[in-house]
Amino acid sequence: MFEGHPKGLWALALANTGERFGYYTMLAVFLFFLQDNFGFSMGTSSSIQAAFLGIVYFVPLFGGMLADKFGFGKMVTSGIVIMFLGYLLLSLPLGAGAVALGVMALALLFICVGTGLFKGNLQVLVGNLYDDPKYSAKRDEGFSIFYMAINLGSMFAAAVALSIMAWAQDSLGISKGDSYHYAFAVACVSLILSIVIYYAFRKTFAHADRAKAVAAGANEVVEEELTPAQTKERIICLCLVFAVVIFFWMAFHQNGITMNQFAREYTATSETGFMSLFLSKSLSFTEVRSFWNLLLCVITVYGVLNIFQSKTAKGKAIAGLIAVASVGVLVYKAMNVGGLAPVAVEAPIFQQFNPCFVVALTPIIGIIFGALSKKGKEPSSPMKIGLGMLVAAMAFIVLMVASIGLPPAAEQADAVAAGTATLVSPNWLISTYFVLTIAELLLSPIGISFVSKVAPPKYKGMMMGGWFVATAIGNFLIMVPGLMWGMNLSIIWGVLIAICLVSAAFIFSILKRLEAVAK
Repeated sequence: MFEGHPKGLWALALANTGERFGYYTMLAVFLFFLQDNFGFSMGTSSSIQAAFLGIVYFVPLFGGMLADKFGFGKMVTSGIVIMFLGYLLLSLPLGAGAVALGVMALALLFICVGTGLFKGNLQVLVGNLYDDPKYSAKRDEGFSIFYMAINLGSMFAAAVALSIMAWAQDSLGISKGDSYHYAFAVACVSLILSIVIYYAFRKTFAHADRAKAVAAGANEVVEEELTPAQTKERIICLCLVFAVVIFFWMAFHQNGITMNQFAREYTATSETGFMSLFLSKSLSFTEVRSFWNLLLCVITVYGVLNIFQSKTAKGKAIAGLIAVASVGVLVYKAMNVGGLAPVAVEAPIFQQFNPCFVVALTPIIGIIFGALSKKGKEPSSPMKIGLGMLVAAMAFIVLMVASIGLPPAAEQADAVAAGTATLVSPNWLISTYFVLTIAELLLSPIGISFVSKVAPPKYKGMMMGGWFVATAIGNFLIMVPGLMWGMNLSIIWGVLIAICLVSAAFIFSILKRLEAVAK
């Protein structure tokens, strides 16, 4: 899966890794920052976060239009600088007054504009690398690897955010409301890392800094000839896919809204046993147990996979030793360092599981589709998108089962105060994230790859921006379940299940049309 890709992929992927680490560090605690620092209610907080997520993914449409005219590289650089200013403002501890609200609003605006210039255009650069016929067959794989790198950046964001906050509170005597700013400051550092990587390896992807395909073995730029009718059909098909993407992200980004609140109000506040290895945090970064233990799990997965994929006996032996060593360290920590003792569980920590699962599952799914491809049975990109929506529905079915017998939020709050609340195992949320991650891997990187392949050459930037507009609308709609939070939990999860199933049915109904334009 990792062989035969253009060198520029790795540089662009790592540049995105740093930016996403900062973004998800901020996002992991942003909902609770609004509540703890400003005293906002769940409804107000979820509306603010939904508006932010909506705008941050809407602006790439304009960023793409600018890039189609002025070049993708210039927009990427401008975006990093503007984002840095936004995170810098957000990291200032200004209290909870009008000035603090104003600065926060300005910071969020900068982050939105910067992300709009950076994110979509960086992905167009990745797509342009695969316009070369030598790499075109690996386009889906390339975007899956790129997507995995994004999640490497977000994998440990929640654990780092909580640890930085705990250190600020306990070592510096900072109040809880102000401690969030220390987590936001992490994003400033990560953006510096991104820009260093981007410019250090720019030569590997400089030829892709255009909206046109690069001919194999030549320096000339070749633009695919499309009739007006073909261009129109491609744009219509992309818009149909965007319509489904709206509802996927509406469901998926409940991880920062209703699923986050479910973790805080309905999930056990402590855990014992093996899973406790992945739920704890510490005041010292070097002792963030969940951080290092999740990394060991990922190393184990890659070690096992390389036993089967390595072409030499020496490579297989090394992979096997790495896998055994990683498992051995986990067993040792569990049995000899109090690894199975009860640990406190804080709501934001659950957000580390999705990126962890992305990193671990990406090569597995790649191997499965690779095997199917050799047999001529690999599903088309549109088919994968439809399957992704079905799997997303299954994720919320898991959460619905977990919620059986649980009362609405108001009753739960009273029960918590009285010490009589029923709390569910953290394993329910972890299982939900696992299934939802499979859905994400079937839909998100494949969908982005589909856009980069089908978009008319003259409108690549704008069409990639269209993907993010769909994401923006979905992010704006995440407030709907948030505003429903006082209802019975089964109703909330049922709405999300229904949305995913209807979206899947729609994709399957237009499957042949989508497959035709992708040929």
